[in-house]
Amino acid sequence: MISYTDLKKGMIIRFNHEVFEVIDVAFMRMQQRKAVVTTRLKNLISGKVVERTWQASDAIEEIDIERMEAVFLYSHRGEYWFQEKGNPKNRLMLSEDVLGAAGQFLKPQTEVTAFILDGKPIKVQIPIKMELEVLEAPPSIKGNTAQGGNKMVTLQGGAKINAPLFINQGDVVRINTETGQYVERVEKTK
Repeated sequence: MISYTDLKKGMIIRFNHEVFEVIDVAFMRMQQRKAVVTTRLKNLISGKVVERTWQASDAIEEIDIERMEAVFLYSHRGEYWFQEKGNPKNRLMLSEDVLGAAGQFLKPQTEVTAFILDGKPIKVQIPIKMELEVLEAPPSIKGNTAQGGNKMVTLQGGAKINAPLFINQGDVVRINTETGQYVERVEKTK
């Protein structure tokens, strides 16, 4: 058990029989009241973010989660398969429900960090920026670019994002996987 003042960003704690990652921590002291710590917590199973205020009387259980460097192999019928980096025999599977929206940005051989609790994978952290090929893009219409503008394109992995009108099928674009937004077009590597 740890004290409420020991909470730090990035810690993994158990609260109400669920596992959370501490996203933000703020220490507050108001006049003639006891100090409190307000936190934003991300549930590592469901992905929901909750806010919680801690007081001196609260008991907080910090837990150790094993982190493993892994490589994405493939997806099939809502299952995403990974292998431990450097150890192809050690494989793990996460369902589409657990992985969430991050799955649409994965491509084979992407390096990720897997979080393992009690021998079971509960989450993977993918790179914040990924380079993906545009599989489908509607053609640009001459004359409609004066105001700038966007169009919906489909990327490898199945993600659909808004991209500038000059993006064409076959281009490689850099995507922010946290927001799902277009960042820039990159040169194809041969």
